Amino acid sequence: MDELIDALAGAMADLSAGRASVPNRVAAFVDEHDGLLGAMPGYAPSAGALVSKLVTLFPHNSGLPTHQAVIAVFDPESGRPTALLDGTAITAIRTGAGSALATRLLAREDAATLAILGTGVQARSHVQAVTRVRDFDEIRIAGRDPAKAQALANELGARAAASWQEACDGADVVCAVTHPHEPVVRRDWLAPGTHVNSVGYDPRGREVDDATVAGALVVVESRAAALAPLPAGALDLREPIERGLITGDHVHAEIGELVSGAKPGRTSPDQITLYKSVGVAVQDAAAAALVLRAAREAGAGREVDLENG
Repeated sequence: MDELIDALAGAMADLSAGRASVPNRVAAFVDEHDGLLGAMPGYAPSAGALVSKLVTLFPHNSGLPTHQAVIAVFDPESGRPTALLDGTAITAIRTGAGSALATRLLAREDAATLAILGTGVQARSHVQAVTRVRDFDEIRIAGRDPAKAQALANELGARAAASWQEACDGADVVCAVTHPHEPVVRRDWLAPGTHVNSVGYDPRGREVDDATVAGALVVVESRAAALAPLPAGALDLREPIERGLITGDHVHAEIGELVSGAKPGRTSPDQITLYKSVGVAVQDAAAAALVLRAAREAGAGREVDLENG
C-alpha cells in the first residue's frame, strides 16, 4: 500500500503536468438495471504503463460487487497486449490509495479521528489505506444498514456510529464511500479543519452537500474529468456550478499540482478541505504496473499465447 500511494503521486503529477494521456471516461448504460459499462484508457509514463479498464456499475447487485472490472495492459513501446488483470480488486485498492494520498497532502498532521461513511469494499480499502498516512486514535463506521456497520466495525476494531452525522461529528478525516442518493456529508456536521475524501458515484445522486462544496478548499484528480458531463464528471461539483453557486474556478487544485508543489494545499488549521474523486485511468495504470511486476517476480499468473492459439 505504501508503494502504491507513492506510485499514485507520480502518476498524478504526470497527469497535471500534461505528460500523461487520459481521455474522459465513456459509458454504455443499461437502463433497466440502472447499470453502466465504462471504458477508461490511460498512459502513465512515470509508471511505464499503458492500460485500459472496463468497469461496470450495477448498484442493485446482491451477492456480487456493485463495481466489477478488468484491466488490459499493453506494452507502451510496441502496443502489444501483455496482461489481463482483475480490475475489481485493483479499483478498490487504488481508490483507497488515492484518498490516502489526498489525506497525506491535505489533512492536519494531528488528525486523530477517522470516519468512514459506507460499509462496502471501499470502506475496507479506505481504512487500510488512509491509516497508513495518519495515526488515528479512533475509527468510526456508519452505514444505511446498522447491522452491516456494526459487523464491519467489529471486523476492523472500529466503533459503529448510529448515523452519518454521529460519524462525522468531530472527525478529523471523513471518507465518504457510498452509492449516494442524497448527501451523506453536510457542512453542519463538520468540525473546523476537517478533511473530506468523497469517492462515491451515482449518475443521479450526490455525496456532499452544497455548503460543504462551497466552503471547502476543493481538490480533484483532473479538472477536465471532474467538471465534465456524466459519466466522467462529479455531480457534487457540476450541480452547484450549473446553479451558479460556484464557478469552475472554485476547484483549487489537482492532486498532481499539490504533489509537484505547483499549488499549495491547506492554508490554515481550521480550513475544511475536500478531495472529490471521480477516478482516472492513470491510477489504474500505476496500480496495474505494480501488480504485474510483483506477479512476474513471484511467477504468478498464467501465460497465454494469443498469436498462436
